[in-house]
Amino acid sequence: MMPAICSRLRSRPASGGIIKTNYVLIDYESVQPEIVAALKDDHYRVLMFIGPTQARIDINVATALQVLGTRAEYIRVSAPGRNALDFHIAYYLGRLAVAEPDAYFHVISVDKGYDPLIEHLKSKGVHATRCADVNDIPIVRTSGAAPADDKLSSILAYLVKRGEQRPASTKTLSTSVAALFQPKLDETEVQLLLAELQRNGVFVVNGTKVVYSLPD
Repeated sequence: MMPAICSRLRSRPASGGIIKTNYVLIDYESVQPEIVAALKDDHYRVLMFIGPTQARIDINVATALQVLGTRAEYIRVSAPGRNALDFHIAYYLGRLAVAEPDAYFHVISVDKGYDPLIEHLKSKGVHATRCADVNDIPIVRTSGAAPADDKLSSILAYLVKRGEQRPASTKTLSTSVAALFQPKLDETEVQLLLAELQRNGVFVVNGTKVVYSLPD
């Protein structure tokens, strides 16, 4: 049966606010994460996938999810099997992406086996990431402490402020970042800064196009 979060999608209005919906799909067999306070915000939906042999859930995790109310739910895999939980996550991820293509999707798992699926979704224009910890979700990271480097902080602030008007190509992004500073940054420094942001999941590059994991 499709979980309540999924069944509500067709009746829920399209995201029109500043921040789009962020779905967090947690592989509880792979990692038992701290549910950070940032996930209490209204734009998060949390699906916790539980393996068939997992009889207990950490009380801190259960309490944190309870606070989220209808924006969070458990999905238990009913029968054991090789990669059974992975297939469940892939199924729900696909259904959610079809129902709400403009949302952001974050698989929380240390299992790198999800990465080919994530890359395929990105190639289809789906905003998807895999993180080993909830704290590594790009929007969670950028909503917390700013990067230590002042230039990275300035670039992040600029990209968040631009919203849907962010530079759409790698060339325009490089030019825009260089022009943020006086004196203007040279190409080498720009690429080093952008590489650091990309490494931390702020955006991904698809050909010459840039896809951001930031609020619009």
